[in-house]
Amino acid sequence: MKLKNKGIGLIAVVAVISSILGSSLTLFALKDKIGSSSQSSNIVVSEGSKSQNVYQAVAKKATPSVVGITTTSVSQDNMFAIPQETQGVGTGIIVDSNGYILTNSHVVSDGDATSVNVLFSDGSDINGKVVWYDSQMDLAIVKVDKTGLTAAELGNSDDVAVGDISIAIGNPLGLDLQKSVTQGIISGLDRTISTSQSTNMTGLIQTDASINSGNSGGPLLNEKGQVIGINTAKASQGEGLGFAIPINTAKNIISKVIKDGNYEKVTLGIKGTDLETYEQAVGQDLTGDSGVYVAEVTSGSAAEKAKMAAGDIIIKLGDTEITSMNDLNKALYGYSSGDKAEITVLRNGKEQKLTVTFGK
Repeated sequence: MKLKNKGIGLIAVVAVISSILGSSLTLFALKDKIGSSSQSSNIVVSEGSKSQNVYQAVAKKATPSVVGITTTSVSQDNMFAIPQETQGVGTGIIVDSNGYILTNSHVVSDGDATSVNVLFSDGSDINGKVVWYDSQMDLAIVKVDKTGLTAAELGNSDDVAVGDISIAIGNPLGLDLQKSVTQGIISGLDRTISTSQSTNMTGLIQTDASINSGNSGGPLLNEKGQVIGINTAKASQGEGLGFAIPINTAKNIISKVIKDGNYEKVTLGIKGTDLETYEQAVGQDLTGDSGVYVAEVTSGSAAEKAKMAAGDIIIKLGDTEITSMNDLNKALYGYSSGDKAEITVLRNGKEQKLTVTFGK
């Protein structure tokens, strides 16, 4: 049996920021957007006659909601193409007392894990089932048959500002170091990183709180012990560069899964790719700096009914700017079957507005 950690270290880094560092050090591609909330301070919390600093208080509050996740998957990724079992380790966050746990999609092998085991802070463990996942968003929800769990308090990631305190809890390098607590600050907002799958993850929170392989799926917390992000990636050739998915991205999904047992995302009905990726593939520059290049429109789809065409470049859905497939994927989670929305596309270098009615 081959052992490997599922986690942050699996995401490769492919962009170069030589203008900032004056070298060819390989790092993430970054875009920055500063938030607006007030900066946090290192407060001291009193509990009876004993004083706690903010990190102790957050750890005490949040640790019961953090779980370890171990998985077994079958892989043929070897020179002989022989099926081989592999084990992975990650972290999760209890988001509902009735057994719903949020983690990364890559922690559960993008839904392909043959077994999922959840280890709780009291030392007990139970098998779980993946009830929803999205590999592009790198999010998944695992359900266990257990009630009375301590659910984490979810914060508002829209209120996060650069310089705020950030605290990570997880299982770096495996369960031998489970429930490790690290601290830092919010280093940047609205970051974009390129992954080994040649896709972009956008809108991420950057932190210098130490996160490593095995921290994947664990919470990034504010000074109140509220979850503001889900740790998902780190720079492979740099220190103090960790990234988390804002918790607000997952809130609607969590509530739908808890209510209905699953989440059915509306579909647009296209085959597309990031504009930059398409330009690199064909070796030419098209109109527009970013967006989603529409390679194909599915017959009978919402896109076809809205008169979208191959060659269009999607740059906006509703009020949301679309710079990548990840942006489009996330934006679709804000709509339900039957909803209408305006989509802005570039066609032959000119903007056109289309009205789409979504279906499942």
